[in-house]
Amino acid sequence: MHVYETGQGSPTVVLEAGIAATSLSWRLVQDEVAKFSRVASYDRAGLGWSDPASQPLTLTRLVDDLHTLLQVAQLPPPYVLVGHSFGGLIVRAYAQRYPTETAGLVLVDAVRPEEWHPLSGSQRRTLARGVRLSRRGAMLARIGIVGWCLRSMLAGSRWLPKAVGGAASGRGLTVMKRIAGEVGKMPRQVWPMVAEHWSQPKSFLGMAAHFESLPESARDISESPPLEGIPVIVITPAGKLALNCAGSNVRHIVAERSGHWIHLDQPELIVEAVRSICG
Repeated sequence: MHVYETGQGSPTVVLEAGIAATSLSWRLVQDEVAKFSRVASYDRAGLGWSDPASQPLTLTRLVDDLHTLLQVAQLPPPYVLVGHSFGGLIVRAYAQRYPTETAGLVLVDAVRPEEWHPLSGSQRRTLARGVRLSRRGAMLARIGIVGWCLRSMLAGSRWLPKAVGGAASGRGLTVMKRIAGEVGKMPRQVWPMVAEHWSQPKSFLGMAAHFESLPESARDISESPPLEGIPVIVITPAGKLALNCAGSNVRHIVAERSGHWIHLDQPELIVEAVRSICG
C-alpha cells in the first residue's frame, strides 16, 4: 500500500480518503497540516498506487490493513484520524478497536451508517448500478477510452470526450465528468497522476469492491458501541445532518460553501479542526 508522509511532531494525523479516492485528494489539507504535525495519507488496496485488492474489502479487513500499514511505516500513535465519506466508517471502526491509539476523529461529510442499514430496495438498486458502472468503467479503461476522455476534459475539451464517452458508456460519462470536476479543484500538478490512476482498470474494480462492502460496513458501525472519551469533530455541508456518533465529546462544524468534497472546497476547515485536536 502506498503511503505519503510529511511533517514532524505528535500526534500523527492520518487522512482516510473516500470510497474511490486516493491520497492525492488530500493534498490541499496535507500540505497545511504538515506545518504543525506529522501527517500521512495512503491508498487503500485497489486504488491509486496500491496493488489491486485480493480479498473482499470488509471493514475488518480495512482496519487491519490500516493498523499494519501504520506499524510497518513506523508512524507512532496517538493518531488523529480524518475520514472523508466512506473513509469515515473506517476511522470510526479503527477508533472503536484501538481507542488508546486514537487522539481524536475528524469526520468529513462521512457516510451516515444509519442511512445504509438496513438497506431499502432503492438503495440496493443504487449500489447495484454503481457496481455495474464501475465494472463497465474497468472495461473502458482497458481499451484506453477513460484515460483519453479524462485527459481531454482536464485539458479543457468538452464536446469530443462527451460524444465518445457517451456513445461508449452511457451513464458512465457522468462518472468521468464528476471525477474531472473534482480533480479540477486539486493542484494542477496532480491532474496527470489522477488521470493515470483512473486509466487503470483496477481503480474501477476497487470502486466496485467498495460499493459491494458498503452495506456490511454500515451494519458493523451501526451495531458498534458509542465512541466515548474520544473527541470527534463532524464537518458537513450546509443543510446536512450531523452524524450520530452517540459520544459525549462531539462538535459539529457546517461548511457553508462546500459540497461533498469539503477538503477541496474549504480545506481550511479541516486543517483548523485537526489543529484544535492536536492542541
